[in-house]
Amino acid sequence: MMKTTHTLAALLLSVLAAAAHADEAAQLARGKQLFTVAATPACAVCHTLKDAGTEGAIGPVLDELQPDAARVARALRDGIGSMPSFKATMSEADIAAVALYVSQASRAR
Repeated sequence: MMKTTHTLAALLLSVLAAAAHADEAAQLARGKQLFTVAATPACAVCHTLKDAGTEGAIGPVLDELQPDAARVARALRDGIGSMPSFKATMSEADIAAVALYVSQASRAR
C-alpha cells in the first residue's frame, strides 16, 4: 500500500510538472505573439529583441538590458520614459505573458 501511494504521488507530481511546463510554453508563445504583432502594444516597432527578429530604434535594446519579468510588467503597466502605459489596453494575463517572454528571450543568447 505504501509503495502504491508513493508511486501515485510521484505520478501526480510528474503530471503537474508537465502541465506547468505546457502552461509556461503557451504563455511564452502568447508573449512572443503580442511582442511581434503590430498592435497595442507595438513592442517590435520600438525595441530590438533578437529572438523576436525585431530591430526597433526608439526603446532600449532588450538583449542588452536583459530585464526581469517584474521590470517588464512594471514598464507595461506604468510606462517609462517615452513608453506609454498599456494597463488600460492590455489584460494582466497579456502583460504577464509579454513580461515572461521578454525576460526569457532577452537572456537566450
